[in-house]
Amino acid sequence: MKTIKQLFLLLVLVTVSVNGQDKPKGNLFIIGGGNREDAVMERFVRLAGGSDSKIVIIPIASGYPMEAVELHTEQMKRIGCKNIDFLIFDKSTADSPENLKKLEGVTGVFFGGGDQNILTKAMLGTKLLDLVKNVYYSGGVVGGTSAGAAVMSQIMITGDELINKDSSRSFNTIQKNNVKTAEGFGFVKNGIIDQHFIIRKRANRLISVLLENPQLLGIGIDEQTVAIVRPDDKLEAYGESTIIIFDAAKAKNIRTNSDGLFSASDIKMHILQSGDVFDFKKRSVIK
Repeated sequence: MKTIKQLFLLLVLVTVSVNGQDKPKGNLFIIGGGNREDAVMERFVRLAGGSDSKIVIIPIASGYPMEAVELHTEQMKRIGCKNIDFLIFDKSTADSPENLKKLEGVTGVFFGGGDQNILTKAMLGTKLLDLVKNVYYSGGVVGGTSAGAAVMSQIMITGDELINKDSSRSFNTIQKNNVKTAEGFGFVKNGIIDQHFIIRKRANRLISVLLENPQLLGIGIDEQTVAIVRPDDKLEAYGESTIIIFDAAKAKNIRTNSDGLFSASDIKMHILQSGDVFDFKKRSVIK
C-alpha cells in the first residue's frame, strides 16, 4: 500500500511538472537509425550520468524486443553503464505499478527501433509516458533510434502513404495530403523528425509534411548520426553523417496544382556535420 501511495504522489508531481511551463533541464538524443557505434552510445550514457547512470530501455517497437534488449544492454555495459533495465508492455499493461516503479530514479530512457506506430499506440495518454517526460524535464536524457526517433516530434511521420501506395515508388512526389502523420510524443515541439534520411532519400516526404506545417522545422537525421537537443534550445549534430534542417517559415508562393503537387520558393536549408550547432530561436547554424 505504501508503494502505491508513493507512486500516486510521484505521478501527481510529474503531471504538474510536465503540464506546467517549466523548461526541460535534460537532453534529447535522437539517432537517425543504422548501426550505433560505441562512441555514439557512450555520449548517451555520459549525458545520463556515466557510470552512475540508471537507464531503462523500451524496445517494444521491434518485432524482436528481447533481442533488442540484449544488444542495447551488452553495448551499454561495454561502455561503462552498470544499472540497466527494460520495459516490455502494451497499452493494457503500460501503467502497471511494476512498470511505473522501474522509472523511479532513472536518468536515461532509450526507445529502440522498429515501428513507431507501436510505440504511440502503447504509450500515448499513459502515466508511463508522463514519467518518461519527467526524466527529460528533470535533467535526464531521453533517446531513441529509427522509430524511437520518429516519435520524438509532436507531428509524427508514420511511414505510410495515403495517395500513392505503389511500394516500388515510395514517396516519389512532394505532394499535399500524401504523407500520413499522427500524434507523436511531443518532446520536440518546433520540428518534425525524419530518420534514415539521406541513405533512404526521404526528402520528399519531409518537405511534403513541412509545407503543410511551415511554422515548424523539418529535421532529417541520417543513419549513425545524432541530433542532441540541448536545454539551451540548441541542436548539436554528432556522428558520422549529416543532419539536414529545412525552414519554410519565410517560404513564398506555397501552393499545389490540380494533382496536389507542391511548389514553393525561398525554403531555407541547413546541412549540419558533427560538431555543428543549430539555434532554434535564431533558426540558424551558429557553430
